[in-house]
Amino acid sequence: MDNGPYLLDMSKEFAGKRALVTGGTRGIGLAIVKRLHAAGAEVIAAARSLPDSLPEGAGFIQADVGLPEGVDHLVQETIQQLGGLDILINNVGGSSTSTAGALALTDEDWQTTFDANLFSSVRLDRGFLPYMVEQQSGVIVHISSIQRKLPGNMTMPYSAAKAALVNYSKNLATQFGPMGIRINTLAPGFTETESAERLIGRMAEQSGTDYHAARQLLMDQLGGIPLGRPAKPEEVAELAAFLASSRASYITGSEYVIDGGTIRTV
Repeated sequence: MDNGPYLLDMSKEFAGKRALVTGGTRGIGLAIVKRLHAAGAEVIAAARSLPDSLPEGAGFIQADVGLPEGVDHLVQETIQQLGGLDILINNVGGSSTSTAGALALTDEDWQTTFDANLFSSVRLDRGFLPYMVEQQSGVIVHISSIQRKLPGNMTMPYSAAKAALVNYSKNLATQFGPMGIRINTLAPGFTETESAERLIGRMAEQSGTDYHAARQLLMDQLGGIPLGRPAKPEEVAELAAFLASSRASYITGSEYVIDGGTIRTV
């Protein structure tokens, strides 16, 4: 009996596929690069700064995709190196604006956050979709956040940008589905990346507690995590790999939440 994609050799799942992961040198992005590369993909990681380490054989392009010229550079370099693209993981993003509340936020705060978390994806999609249309195949995964459903009081622009990203992604999937291109959104909750560990360390120092107490406090501020711990970057990467694979060949226009049960609404 032929079970199709369910009998894949996982070590060769992405053999022959060309992939780009933005924000691919640390945290969730690096975990995705490692997962795709281990399964045979030709992967390029993109980021503003040089990586400390990447899997042997993975490529790197230095680019700031929060800027239009950075996106143009990344698209041109990727096509030159790979000759096209099969998988685009729009992972870059984050928030560095004031946490003092809405009235402390400037137009520049809003614009910078939207450039990083929304317009970077819009511009990259616009750059690579023509190549995917030409080959009548391709996968795009937008990394969003549960904050689009659970807005953070201190990260208002970030939450709004991620909500807009999900709306945009849904519309894009409808437009390009007939051309064989699948587009989905992945929304992680609290993930224990290196940057999260540094944040927890600072919280522990400021409050005079230890790492585990500060970690628990952060989970409590989210309303608790039923599974009792943050996600690991590798767990988020596994879901991204699934969405990029032929195992998800009939999934498009969807949002997948990976948050340990943090969001309890239906």
